[in-house]
Amino acid sequence: MINIPSDLRVLYDALLKESKIPPTYQYHYKKWLRYYLDFCNKYHFNPSEVSNVPQFINKLEGKRQTAQQQKQASLAVSLYHQMLRTGAQALMPVTKKGYELAGPIWKKAMVNLYEEIKIRHYSPSTLKTYANWVRKFYSFTESKDPRSLTPIDVKKFLAYLAIKKKVSASTQNQAFNALLFFYRHVLKKDFGDHTDTVRAKKSRYIPVVLSRAEVDSVIKNLSYPYDLVAKLLYGCGLRLFECLNLRIHNFNFDAGILTVHDGKGKKDRTVPLPQTIMPDLKKHLDNVVELHQADLKTGYAGAFMIGLLDKKYKNASRELIWQWFFPAKTLTFVPKTKEYRRYHLHSTHVSSAIRSAVRKAKMLKRVSAHTFRHSFASHLLQANYDIRTIQELLGHSDVRTTMIYTHTVKSITTKEARSPLDF
Repeated sequence: MINIPSDLRVLYDALLKESKIPPTYQYHYKKWLRYYLDFCNKYHFNPSEVSNVPQFINKLEGKRQTAQQQKQASLAVSLYHQMLRTGAQALMPVTKKGYELAGPIWKKAMVNLYEEIKIRHYSPSTLKTYANWVRKFYSFTESKDPRSLTPIDVKKFLAYLAIKKKVSASTQNQAFNALLFFYRHVLKKDFGDHTDTVRAKKSRYIPVVLSRAEVDSVIKNLSYPYDLVAKLLYGCGLRLFECLNLRIHNFNFDAGILTVHDGKGKKDRTVPLPQTIMPDLKKHLDNVVELHQADLKTGYAGAFMIGLLDKKYKNASRELIWQWFFPAKTLTFVPKTKEYRRYHLHSTHVSSAIRSAVRKAKMLKRVSAHTFRHSFASHLLQANYDIRTIQELLGHSDVRTTMIYTHTVKSITTKEARSPLDF
């Protein structure tokens, strides 16, 4: 089991005292934190993400821990996340030996990276990705002082990824963008011209697409509410995070319209709701309303809100229209306010359910949650929808991104490419 690193243990002990946790309970709080770090390491979760807590508590429930023990564990981990939010440790990786330690200058650089990303309202996944590449760059340069980093260091790192690690072109481009942001906005240094840098060879990727029968087969093997999630992924062409971030006010049942707020690139769009699942959506909404009413009776503080909405609309988190359309099964304790709030379904739960359904359906294709979005676009193209309409429904900024789906369906034009053997 992972031991709490000494530097973090000192901070955590101080926070336990500041939070007035009785000395007799402090041992148990540190024990739960060790269990949580071990859980994240075993299942490859980022321990700094609050959204992992419900899954950790579910694991404890499966281990037959009492409700009181689960509550104590939730509070212990919540205090840990509160501690992470106060410094650069939130961006440092966890290994079996604990947190990798960096010098004060690098820690300050990581804090600045966090602040620069937050100022620009980038998504948590972008923060996680950029921080991960900066950590790898930090290791590659052997902890070189950030003030002495040059464009040559970047060139060597990108060449190392392409030649030694043999990463894909998209992975190398991701590292390039992360370091470009780090140099420009954190280090305030010239990034340099990298036109002569060794680049990974780019290959055309054709997405996996399911037939309509295969879509139905996978959904048939999904239990509630994961089947409804899959129906929206396929029926509306949503990304998984867009689907799970839906709130009740996003649905206009009278007009048959679903509004997606803060999609990829912080863009909004509207898509038609599938008429065939309207009864299922309304029945699910009744369940959400019933759950919300039960939450209010227990002194529920409301749903987690994005950004400063909680301060701008103080009572919004308790209003029905702001509740998640796919709420999590358990409440999350917030130690700072000593309140219970509800998060939405965790993406890993949905992905796990889909993998299980694919196995049951004996599918011979690689299927993920995103495959339903690919299938949505391909089936619309197959039904002779024009590419610009599909682009708007998918929320693509560039039609060239949407054009990939022209390779997923068979051409039915008179200019169809044919083999000479078929002449």
